[in-house]
Amino acid sequence: MKSLLAFVLLATSSLVLAGPCDIYASGGTPCIAAHSTTRALFNSFNGSLYQVKRGSDSATLNIGPLSAGGVANAAAQDSFCAHTTCVITTIFDQSGHNNHLTQAPAGGWKGPEANGSDNLASATGAPVTLNGSKAYGVFIPPGTGYRNNAATGTAKGDAAQGMYAVFDGTHYNGGCCFDYGNAETSGGDTGAGHMEAIYFGNINVWGTGSGSGPWIMADLENGLFSGVNVKQNTGDPTITDRFVTAVVKGQPNNWAIRGGNAASGALTTFYNGQRPNASGYNPMSKEGAIILGIGGDNSNGAQGTFYEGVMTSGFPSDATENAVQANIVAAKYATTSMTSGPALSVGSHVSLRATTACCTNRFISHQGSTVNTQVVSSSNTTTVKQQASWVVRTGLANSACFSFESVDTAGSFLRQSSFQLMLNANDNSKGFHEDATFCPQAGLNGQGNSVRSWNYPTRFFRHFGNVLYIASNGGVHDFDATALFNDDVSFVVSSGFA
Repeated sequence: MKSLLAFVLLATSSLVLAGPCDIYASGGTPCIAAHSTTRALFNSFNGSLYQVKRGSDSATLNIGPLSAGGVANAAAQDSFCAHTTCVITTIFDQSGHNNHLTQAPAGGWKGPEANGSDNLASATGAPVTLNGSKAYGVFIPPGTGYRNNAATGTAKGDAAQGMYAVFDGTHYNGGCCFDYGNAETSGGDTGAGHMEAIYFGNINVWGTGSGSGPWIMADLENGLFSGVNVKQNTGDPTITDRFVTAVVKGQPNNWAIRGGNAASGALTTFYNGQRPNASGYNPMSKEGAIILGIGGDNSNGAQGTFYEGVMTSGFPSDATENAVQANIVAAKYATTSMTSGPALSVGSHVSLRATTACCTNRFISHQGSTVNTQVVSSSNTTTVKQQASWVVRTGLANSACFSFESVDTAGSFLRQSSFQLMLNANDNSKGFHEDATFCPQAGLNGQGNSVRSWNYPTRFFRHFGNVLYIASNGGVHDFDATALFNDDVSFVVSSGFA
């Protein structure tokens, strides 16, 4: 107890003096997997946190902490990824068990890539600061996921384990399933009780908490559970914090859900009791793979953002987890700018001109709901000028970014639908707001701005055959072609024609 108290004091006083996994080890439940793109989770860790791959030449770079036990070296990533795109290929395991997370292969549910695997996450989709130092989380849109089907040291069968993760409490959906934790080694659904992972979102097909969600729940396969009852535990609250600490732990005939604000305060226990009152969950049949962003059978319709998380050997005490929470709060997660490049002003009218050599007289325009590029000049009619003009609005889904309202069709916004840009009326749904939010950055070809999709951050406004898409730098669609990508996604923003 004295040793644990010492770690509590260290955790609250300095980020570098004790990491979460030092605290778990002191409590007798060591980390067997430790994943983070934002910081080291051991006080002495100075290895690679994650790997990025850039779109210009497929070169890779491992990103480590600025110093042992410290925050990730975001400046190294920014330099390496300048004037191109980058994705996260590997999230390294800091525990020494080599339980690294890589691109999830095809499972019971196919991924969107040509080979059936899942997509990789943008390396720049989730910028944050920790104690004032910039870092990047893992922003996971639907279709994106990571996995390790050959993990070592993870709990199997009914063995005890603990897990925590830090998520973005505002980035979620009702798809299945944004998980982190223990899953099937086959990538398929092998039955109730064959996984035990943290879930975050507001799907209501299985169990729920109170309110409309999102909730911290446990994905135990063939069901999401908030307590002993199959359908609902009203003690499991809707979460509204920007940064969330989510905890799920299990041991024979007992499991618990805990959670709290990752930026302040303590953990609260939402459930601690017997296994769910449904067949197949007592005893458990855990298999020991590790997943991030997907369900055990590769169900990849969910979205969320992951910053850090661990899995332990053994069932951690509440006191140990409380000390870990104090360490997370001491890390001081905070939001930071989502945009760069030439600034946009909310309320201004703008026009966006293509910079590709073929098309420098063409501007993003619309005819009805179709969004394309048109040749526009000061001599055009008022109608044509209005069609090529947009009002900059505060981002409908994220106020750190922007949305673009049509000048001539008030209440209608640029939004993506199946990766094509459309002009549609705002229906005030969560999905529309996310599809209509974009984060400009400095133009990839050095001119103007490149306009990144907020909810699919590997994708940018791109004109292709004069039609507008949100395109990635390489992918399964024709409009994802790498040729001319930097030019096609860079637009000079000027005062609106109308």
